[in-house]
Amino acid sequence: MKLVIVTGMSGAGKTVALKMLEDTGYYCVDNLPIPLMEKFAQLVLDSRGPGSCTALGIDIRSGEDLSMLSGILDSWKAESVPCEILFLDASDQVLIKRYKETRRSHPLSGSGRVDQGIRRERDKLAFLKKKADIIIDTSKLLTKELRQELEKIFMENQNYDNLFVTVLSFGFKYGIPADADLVFDVRFLPNPFYVEELRQRTGEERDVQDYVMQGGTGAKFLQKLFDMVDFLIPNYILEGKNQLVIAVGCTGGKHRSVTIANALYSHLEGQRKVGVKIEHRDIENDSKRKK
Repeated sequence: MKLVIVTGMSGAGKTVALKMLEDTGYYCVDNLPIPLMEKFAQLVLDSRGPGSCTALGIDIRSGEDLSMLSGILDSWKAESVPCEILFLDASDQVLIKRYKETRRSHPLSGSGRVDQGIRRERDKLAFLKKKADIIIDTSKLLTKELRQELEKIFMENQNYDNLFVTVLSFGFKYGIPADADLVFDVRFLPNPFYVEELRQRTGEERDVQDYVMQGGTGAKFLQKLFDMVDFLIPNYILEGKNQLVIAVGCTGGKHRSVTIANALYSHLEGQRKVGVKIEHRDIENDSKRKK
Protein backbone atom coordinates (compact mmCIF):
# COMPACT_ATOMS: atom_id res chain seq x y z
CA MET A 1 0.00 0.00 0.00
CA LYS A 2 1.30 3.44 -0.95
CA LEU A 3 -0.33 6.83 -0.38
CA VAL A 4 0.93 9.89 -2.26
CA ILE A 5 -0.17 13.40 -1.29
CA VAL A 6 -0.07 15.53 -4.47
CA THR A 7 0.10 19.20 -3.61
CA GLY A 8 1.79 22.46 -4.53
CA MET A 9 1.17 25.83 -6.10
CA SER A 10 -1.98 26.38 -8.15
CA GLY A 11 -0.97 26.25 -11.80
CA ALA A 12 2.21 24.21 -11.19
CA GLY A 13 0.87 20.95 -12.63
CA LYS A 14 -1.06 19.14 -9.90
CA THR A 15 -3.87 18.14 -12.26
CA VAL A 16 -1.35 16.73 -14.75
CA ALA A 17 0.32 14.75 -11.96
CA LEU A 18 -2.97 13.27 -10.72
CA LYS A 19 -4.02 12.29 -14.26
CA MET A 20 -0.65 10.65 -14.89
CA LEU A 21 -0.85 8.68 -11.63
CA GLU A 22 -4.42 7.64 -12.41
CA ASP A 23 -3.33 6.43 -15.85
CA THR A 24 -0.70 4.24 -14.21
CA GLY A 25 -3.10 2.55 -11.82
CA TYR A 26 -3.31 4.87 -8.81
CA TYR A 27 -6.71 5.41 -7.21
CA CYS A 28 -6.92 9.23 -7.22
CA VAL A 29 -9.05 11.58 -5.15
CA ASP A 30 -8.79 15.36 -5.57
CA ASN A 31 -9.67 18.03 -3.02
CA LEU A 32 -10.88 15.70 -0.28
CA PRO A 33 -11.88 17.77 2.79
CA ILE A 34 -8.98 17.64 5.23
CA PRO A 35 -11.15 16.65 8.24
CA LEU A 36 -11.92 13.43 6.31
CA MET A 37 -8.30 12.57 5.49
CA GLU A 38 -7.56 10.39 8.50
CA LYS A 39 -10.75 8.35 8.03
CA PHE A 40 -10.05 8.09 4.29
CA ALA A 41 -6.49 6.86 4.87
CA GLN A 42 -7.72 4.24 7.33
CA LEU A 43 -10.37 3.00 4.90
CA VAL A 44 -7.75 2.78 2.14
CA LEU A 45 -5.33 0.89 4.36
CA ASP A 46 -8.06 -1.55 5.44
CA SER A 47 -9.73 -2.16 2.09
CA ARG A 48 -7.05 -2.00 -0.60
CA GLY A 49 -4.45 -4.71 -1.18
CA PRO A 50 -0.77 -4.55 -0.18
CA GLY A 51 0.34 -3.57 -3.69
CA SER A 52 -2.28 -0.88 -4.22
CA CYS A 53 -1.48 2.80 -4.64
CA THR A 54 -3.58 5.87 -3.85
CA ALA A 55 -3.00 9.55 -4.67
CA LEU A 56 -4.70 12.34 -2.79
CA GLY A 57 -4.79 15.87 -4.20
CA ILE A 58 -4.60 18.62 -1.60
CA ASP A 59 -4.21 22.33 -2.30
CA ILE A 60 -5.15 25.83 -1.26
CA ARG A 61 -8.85 25.14 -1.95
CA SER A 62 -8.96 23.45 1.47
CA GLY A 63 -9.09 26.93 2.99
CA GLU A 64 -8.74 27.29 6.74
CA ASP A 65 -8.77 23.51 7.19
CA LEU A 66 -5.28 23.46 5.66
CA SER A 67 -3.83 24.28 9.08
CA MET A 68 -5.02 20.86 10.32
CA LEU A 69 -2.88 19.06 7.76
CA SER A 70 0.45 19.50 9.54
CA GLY A 71 -0.75 17.61 12.60
CA ILE A 72 -2.25 14.83 10.48
CA LEU A 73 1.00 14.34 8.57
CA ASP A 74 3.02 14.29 11.80
CA SER A 75 0.68 11.69 13.21
CA TRP A 76 0.98 9.53 10.09
CA LYS A 77 4.75 9.75 10.26
CA ALA A 78 4.72 8.65 13.91
CA GLU A 79 2.43 5.73 13.01
CA SER A 80 4.58 4.76 9.97
CA VAL A 81 1.73 5.26 7.51
CA PRO A 82 3.30 4.68 4.04
CA CYS A 83 2.84 8.22 2.77
CA GLU A 84 4.90 10.42 0.42
CA ILE A 85 4.37 14.09 -0.37
CA LEU A 86 4.85 15.34 -3.93
CA PHE A 87 5.08 19.14 -4.08
CA LEU A 88 4.84 20.85 -7.47
CA ASP A 89 6.23 24.36 -7.67
CA ALA A 90 6.99 27.02 -10.28
CA SER A 91 8.34 30.56 -10.25
CA ASP A 92 5.92 33.44 -9.65
CA GLN A 93 6.57 34.79 -13.16
CA VAL A 94 5.69 31.46 -14.79
CA LEU A 95 2.55 31.04 -12.66
CA ILE A 96 1.37 34.54 -13.57
CA LYS A 97 1.93 33.81 -17.26
CA ARG A 98 -0.01 30.55 -17.02
CA TYR A 99 -2.95 32.27 -15.34
CA LYS A 100 -3.01 34.99 -17.98
CA GLU A 101 -2.89 32.44 -20.81
CA THR A 102 -5.80 30.44 -19.37
CA ARG A 103 -7.70 33.58 -18.24
CA ARG A 104 -8.47 31.94 -14.93
CA SER A 105 -8.45 33.74 -11.60
CA HIS A 106 -6.20 32.64 -8.77
CA PRO A 107 -8.17 31.08 -5.87
CA LEU A 108 -6.69 33.58 -3.39
CA SER A 109 -6.59 36.70 -5.56
CA GLY A 110 -10.30 37.48 -5.37
CA SER A 111 -10.80 40.80 -7.16
CA GLY A 112 -7.11 41.65 -6.67
CA ARG A 113 -4.04 40.88 -8.75
CA VAL A 114 -2.83 37.35 -9.47
CA ASP A 115 0.63 38.00 -8.00
CA GLN A 116 -0.91 38.90 -4.64
CA GLY A 117 -2.83 35.61 -4.57
CA ILE A 118 0.32 33.68 -5.45
CA ARG A 119 2.25 35.30 -2.60
CA ARG A 120 -0.49 34.43 -0.10
CA GLU A 121 -0.66 30.87 -1.39
CA ARG A 122 3.11 30.43 -1.17
CA ASP A 123 3.04 31.53 2.49
CA LYS A 124 0.20 29.15 3.34
CA LEU A 125 1.84 26.16 1.63
CA ALA A 126 5.37 26.75 2.95
CA PHE A 127 4.98 24.11 5.68
CA LEU A 128 3.97 21.50 3.09
CA LYS A 129 6.99 22.22 0.93
CA LYS A 130 9.23 21.72 3.98
CA LYS A 131 7.63 18.34 4.65
CA ALA A 132 7.70 17.23 0.99
CA ASP A 133 9.59 14.10 -0.01
CA ILE A 134 9.68 15.09 -3.69
CA ILE A 135 9.76 18.65 -5.04
CA ILE A 136 9.52 19.31 -8.77
CA ASP A 137 9.87 22.80 -10.18
CA THR A 138 7.80 22.83 -13.37
CA SER A 139 8.82 26.33 -14.50
CA LYS A 140 10.73 25.00 -17.51
CA LEU A 141 8.88 21.74 -18.07
CA LEU A 142 6.44 20.95 -20.84
CA THR A 143 3.51 18.73 -19.84
CA LYS A 144 5.11 15.69 -21.49
CA GLU A 145 8.40 16.35 -19.66
CA LEU A 146 6.62 16.53 -16.31
CA ARG A 147 4.90 13.24 -17.06
CA GLN A 148 8.25 11.67 -17.96
CA GLU A 149 9.78 12.74 -14.65
CA LEU A 150 6.80 11.46 -12.70
CA GLU A 151 6.98 8.13 -14.52
CA LYS A 152 10.66 7.79 -13.56
CA ILE A 153 9.83 8.42 -9.92
CA PHE A 154 6.57 6.52 -9.46
CA MET A 155 6.72 3.82 -12.14
CA GLU A 156 10.43 3.06 -12.49
CA ASN A 157 11.14 3.73 -8.78
CA GLN A 158 14.23 5.78 -9.55
CA ASN A 159 15.84 7.85 -6.81
CA TYR A 160 15.04 11.55 -7.16
CA ASP A 161 17.04 14.22 -5.35
CA ASN A 162 14.58 17.12 -5.86
CA LEU A 163 16.75 18.83 -8.47
CA PHE A 164 15.88 19.39 -12.12
CA VAL A 165 18.75 20.35 -14.40
CA THR A 166 18.36 22.10 -17.74
CA VAL A 167 21.42 21.88 -20.00
CA LEU A 168 21.16 24.76 -22.44
CA SER A 169 23.33 25.52 -25.47
CA PHE A 170 23.37 29.11 -26.77
CA GLY A 171 25.22 31.59 -28.95
CA PHE A 172 26.99 34.53 -27.33
CA LYS A 173 26.04 36.76 -30.26
CA TYR A 174 22.39 36.27 -29.27
CA GLY A 175 23.00 37.04 -25.60
CA ILE A 176 23.67 35.04 -22.44
CA PRO A 177 20.50 33.32 -21.11
CA ALA A 178 19.07 35.45 -18.31
CA ASP A 179 18.15 32.44 -16.18
CA ALA A 180 21.51 30.65 -16.38
CA ASP A 181 23.03 29.56 -13.05
CA LEU A 182 26.31 28.35 -14.56
CA VAL A 183 27.77 29.60 -17.86
CA PHE A 184 30.59 27.86 -19.73
CA ASP A 185 32.30 29.44 -22.73
CA VAL A 186 33.55 26.85 -25.26
CA ARG A 187 34.72 29.25 -27.96
CA PHE A 188 38.28 27.95 -27.47
CA LEU A 189 37.39 24.67 -29.20
CA PRO A 190 37.87 24.05 -32.97
CA ASN A 191 35.14 25.89 -34.88
CA PRO A 192 33.33 23.98 -37.67
CA PHE A 193 32.00 27.28 -39.02
CA TYR A 194 35.24 27.71 -40.95
CA VAL A 195 34.87 24.35 -42.71
CA GLU A 196 32.62 24.77 -45.75
CA GLU A 197 31.02 21.32 -45.61
CA LEU A 198 30.27 21.65 -41.87
CA ARG A 199 29.13 25.26 -41.69
CA GLN A 200 25.41 24.62 -42.25
CA ARG A 201 25.36 21.49 -40.12
CA THR A 202 24.98 21.30 -36.33
CA GLY A 203 26.50 19.77 -33.24
CA GLU A 204 23.79 17.10 -33.36
CA GLU A 205 25.75 15.43 -36.19
CA ARG A 206 28.70 13.11 -35.71
CA ASP A 207 31.04 14.80 -38.24
CA VAL A 208 30.63 18.14 -36.47
CA GLN A 209 31.16 16.53 -33.06
CA ASP A 210 34.34 14.83 -34.25
CA TYR A 211 35.69 18.14 -35.58
CA VAL A 212 34.93 19.96 -32.30
CA MET A 213 36.54 17.20 -30.23
CA GLN A 214 39.69 16.81 -32.34
CA GLY A 215 43.07 17.23 -30.65
CA GLY A 216 41.96 16.10 -27.19
CA THR A 217 41.20 19.57 -25.74
CA GLY A 218 37.46 18.94 -25.84
CA ALA A 219 37.80 15.62 -24.03
CA LYS A 220 39.94 17.20 -21.29
CA PHE A 221 37.44 20.03 -20.89
CA LEU A 222 34.52 17.60 -20.65
CA GLN A 223 36.24 15.59 -17.92
CA LYS A 224 36.86 18.75 -15.88
CA LEU A 225 33.29 19.90 -16.54
CA PHE A 226 31.88 16.54 -15.42
CA ASP A 227 34.01 16.65 -12.25
CA MET A 228 32.83 20.17 -11.42
CA VAL A 229 29.15 19.45 -12.04
CA ASP A 230 29.33 16.17 -10.12
CA PHE A 231 30.78 18.09 -7.18
CA LEU A 232 28.31 20.97 -7.38
CA ILE A 233 25.03 19.08 -7.78
CA PRO A 234 25.03 17.27 -4.38
CA ASN A 235 25.90 20.56 -2.69
CA TYR A 236 23.12 22.39 -4.51
CA ILE A 237 20.72 19.67 -3.37
CA LEU A 238 21.86 20.07 0.25
CA GLU A 239 21.34 23.82 -0.06
CA GLY A 240 17.75 23.19 -1.17
CA LYS A 241 18.05 24.25 -4.79
CA ASN A 242 15.52 22.46 -7.02
CA GLN A 243 16.15 24.09 -10.43
CA LEU A 244 19.56 24.42 -12.10
CA VAL A 245 20.29 25.85 -15.55
CA ILE A 246 23.74 25.04 -16.99
CA ALA A 247 24.38 27.12 -20.10
CA VAL A 248 27.10 26.24 -22.62
CA GLY A 249 27.91 28.92 -25.16
CA CYS A 250 29.86 29.36 -28.39
CA THR A 251 29.65 32.14 -30.97
CA GLY A 252 26.47 31.13 -32.80
CA GLY A 253 25.10 28.34 -30.62
CA LYS A 254 25.11 25.83 -33.46
CA HIS A 255 28.27 23.69 -33.37
CA ARG A 256 30.58 23.71 -30.34
CA SER A 257 28.05 24.54 -27.62
CA VAL A 258 25.60 21.94 -28.96
CA THR A 259 28.32 19.26 -28.99
CA ILE A 260 29.40 19.94 -25.40
CA ALA A 261 25.85 20.40 -24.10
CA ASN A 262 24.81 17.05 -25.55
CA ALA A 263 27.78 15.33 -23.91
CA LEU A 264 26.94 16.91 -20.54
CA TYR A 265 23.30 15.92 -20.89
CA SER A 266 24.27 12.29 -21.57
CA HIS A 267 26.53 12.32 -18.50
CA LEU A 268 23.80 13.67 -16.22
CA GLU A 269 21.08 11.47 -17.67
CA GLY A 270 23.16 8.43 -16.79
CA GLN A 271 23.13 9.41 -13.09
CA ARG A 272 19.31 9.10 -12.89
CA LYS A 273 19.12 10.84 -9.50
CA VAL A 274 18.26 14.25 -10.94
CA GLY A 275 15.75 15.27 -13.56
CA VAL A 276 17.49 16.54 -16.69
CA LYS A 277 16.53 18.02 -20.05
CA ILE A 278 18.44 19.46 -23.00
CA GLU A 279 17.64 22.64 -24.94
CA HIS A 280 19.46 24.16 -27.93
CA ARG A 281 18.26 27.76 -27.86
CA ASP A 282 20.01 29.13 -30.93
CA ILE A 283 20.68 26.08 -33.08
CA GLU A 284 18.30 27.26 -35.83
CA ASN A 285 18.89 31.00 -35.57
CA ASP A 286 21.25 31.34 -38.53
CA SER A 287 18.86 29.53 -40.88
CA LYS A 288 15.92 31.66 -39.64
CA ARG A 289 17.83 34.87 -40.31
CA LYS A 290 18.62 33.79 -43.88
CA LYS A 291 14.92 33.31 -44.57
